[in-house]
Amino acid sequence: MGPSFQALLLYLAALSWVGHHLIQAMTTEEKAKTRDQILEMFDHAYGSYMKYAYPADELMPLSCRGRVRGLEPNRGDIDDILGMFSLTLIDSMDTLVLLNRLDEFEEAVKKVIVDVRLDHDVVVSVFETNIRVLGGLLGAHVMATMLQQRQERMQWYKDELLAMATDLGHRLLPAFNTTSGLPYPRVNLRYGVLNPLSRTGTESNTCTACAGTMILEFAALSRLSGEPVFERHARRALDVLWEKRQRGSDLVGTVINIHNGDWVRRDSGVGAGIDSYYEYLMKAYILLGDSVYLERFNTHYTAIMKYISQPPLLLSVHMHNPTVSVRGWMDSLLAFFPGLQVLRGDLKPAIETHEMLYQVTKQHKFLPEAFTTEFRVHWGQHPLRPEFAESTYFLYKATGDPYYLQVGRSIVDSLNQHARVPCGFAAVQDVRTGRHEDRMDSFFLAEMFKYLYLLFSEKEQLLFDIDDYIFSTEAHLLPVTLSTMHPACQGNASAVHPTAEEDLFTHSCPSTQTLFPNNPAFAKTIRDRYKYLLGAGGVYHATPVREFELPLHDTGMEPVEYLKSMGISLSSGGALSGGQTDSPSQKGVYRLKLIAELTHTPEEEVIEPLAVQIISPPFLGRVVLSAGPAKFGMDLAKNEHGVKASVVKSAPYTACSAITNAEELRGRIALAVRGECMFASKARRLQEAGVAGVIFIDQGTDSSSEETPLFQMVGDGGSTSEISVPLVFLFSKEGQVLLDALEEHSSVEVLLLPRNKQLGQDIKKKDRPLVMNVNVRLADEWDLQAGSSGQLGGGIATVELVLEPKEQGEESQGLGSSSTASDPSTGAQAEPSDSQQPCAQPAP
Repeated sequence: MGPSFQALLLYLAALSWVGHHLIQAMTTEEKAKTRDQILEMFDHAYGSYMKYAYPADELMPLSCRGRVRGLEPNRGDIDDILGMFSLTLIDSMDTLVLLNRLDEFEEAVKKVIVDVRLDHDVVVSVFETNIRVLGGLLGAHVMATMLQQRQERMQWYKDELLAMATDLGHRLLPAFNTTSGLPYPRVNLRYGVLNPLSRTGTESNTCTACAGTMILEFAALSRLSGEPVFERHARRALDVLWEKRQRGSDLVGTVINIHNGDWVRRDSGVGAGIDSYYEYLMKAYILLGDSVYLERFNTHYTAIMKYISQPPLLLSVHMHNPTVSVRGWMDSLLAFFPGLQVLRGDLKPAIETHEMLYQVTKQHKFLPEAFTTEFRVHWGQHPLRPEFAESTYFLYKATGDPYYLQVGRSIVDSLNQHARVPCGFAAVQDVRTGRHEDRMDSFFLAEMFKYLYLLFSEKEQLLFDIDDYIFSTEAHLLPVTLSTMHPACQGNASAVHPTAEEDLFTHSCPSTQTLFPNNPAFAKTIRDRYKYLLGAGGVYHATPVREFELPLHDTGMEPVEYLKSMGISLSSGGALSGGQTDSPSQKGVYRLKLIAELTHTPEEEVIEPLAVQIISPPFLGRVVLSAGPAKFGMDLAKNEHGVKASVVKSAPYTACSAITNAEELRGRIALAVRGECMFASKARRLQEAGVAGVIFIDQGTDSSSEETPLFQMVGDGGSTSEISVPLVFLFSKEGQVLLDALEEHSSVEVLLLPRNKQLGQDIKKKDRPLVMNVNVRLADEWDLQAGSSGQLGGGIATVELVLEPKEQGEESQGLGSSSTASDPSTGAQAEPSDSQQPCAQPAP
């Protein structure tokens, strides 16, 4: 099956999404109905925990019993969250208040005060205990105090939860007894760290998020209790991470040595191992009013957007060489990042990444624990994580776009259909099979239901003003008034070098209501660029008939243009400019049936190599360098003779600022080094200088096409249709061959073309493949019954695809041009525009 027909299948799959893309606002009744359903779901989950599991830490929803550490099979590090302190109850308490379950909240507070002990001889994760238990106690204390001050409830409450939080804080403090100030990853609740009975203290490494996600809870505890020791230690840990950042890139690694501060794992991203470190820098500024946190966050954020963010993807790179991608997959924890970008006011990349995540979610019902850059499953687990719902809520709050209500509605439906069990909600062991796991983490109650409930609630329907609080990473509610309760830590200063480019939000905490006042069209125009991601990397099962809805404007031109962009033309059928829909509420929507047997699409996109052939003396075509293609610019596979010209190095070599040697470059092929800015930015500048083509060279010292898979260079998220020059990429070893030739000889001429069309290689006619000619016409359809003749007559407007074998080079038959013949050996294909293509693996 040729690539053009694969593109058609991707397009047809995308059509089913287009109909849902034009979203109408939810009525008040519809929102209320969904909100009531969310409340019922929470009652089912929380009630199941209280009935079957309490006082255990977690509910085992398949076994209908509690998970008690030591009584169940050991799960390794996962069990470090269990401390015999009724984890799920503590984590859920402030959710009860937000959801107006005040009777249950008052009862829960009493149970915690009477039943929970924090002095068990058990080793727990410092990070998890801080965000779940300490944060849960503080959030519940804040809610209890708020209700008490209103003289509505909790008049009996005497700050018992704050006293418990202070006790727990002191039990976590021994973890900070290191020479660097970075905390040990584990602590014994009774014996601390270095005590011979503690069974901990031998660790030497911790993750960046583990050390950098203490400041909100510890600072809140200090300011509520009046004991500054907690905030001081959390601040010291952040100082160390800041000092240990890679100064060239301003990135941090994933794992660090707690004793000497050396990086153990140098991969850098925004997902697992780092995620909440960035989150807490921004939120510490909001909660505590200390601009140092914001300055640090902005410095890191500039680096993230420079190296890690390649919309809609968020990659992982090497912190010391950030233009090198270290893996071909992303983890689900990075789904929080669009929400953090909303807080900063950077809405466009937030919308782009969220849309990618949504389409992955729609393919697999849930967001897999990890998925590839081609959107296939890497790790299939889904432990009911809330980060995607979190970002959905923040984007809806920023844009007012009802599209995000539909996203939230899909989350609710998936949970009920695929995770709900008689005794709660069960994690999914593998999204591909739907098999459950006997696990319901406490964060499901602490976070998921908060964000979903808020998504479908109006401000006046809440017990309190949610904007008076900041969410911790576990969604616990901490009041922003903490910034005025006590002064910030003394000596809170950092050497922050100014960012290269400061924007409107660099020194502000943006008000989304002011900046983005209910403008759904803003988000839609950005999402539209990524509508063709749907189905990328997926497998489409063969069926004789597929149904979907295709929205037609009154002129009938929108679908015509879509098809033309795929290399397909419509023959006359008389139904394009009129016709009736069988759904009176959807004017101009035709029900379509695809009359064809579709075969599976390949799971992986094959990237056909290009070549840089040195043809000037003394090389005379004998040196051929394998090169990678781009998703934009001239398609060399469709250029019969390739592109030939002399090569000249761009000045500057990065091509990331104004080109200073345009006269020398005009009509030549420019050499530009990779890095510092996007490929598309370099290409635009060089094209304006009049180049005949561009060769990008990897800036590393040891990359080669023999050891590293080729990739397709992608655009910068905007339109790249104006870029028309050919673009190729050479790894550093191949690039050095070309640079050495240029240094040795005064003039070097090269030919850019597909690898299998290099000079001296003959392509025999018998090797040319048989391809499909796709004719498309609109007509009316009789009621197609199984076994009918398939003749078309009066009835519903349909699109019929007639597949006819055609030899390469044969003239197209029928009205209009057919899809372009595709040759797998050359990579020639009819591709959609850059903004319409499914996302291939990008340049790291």
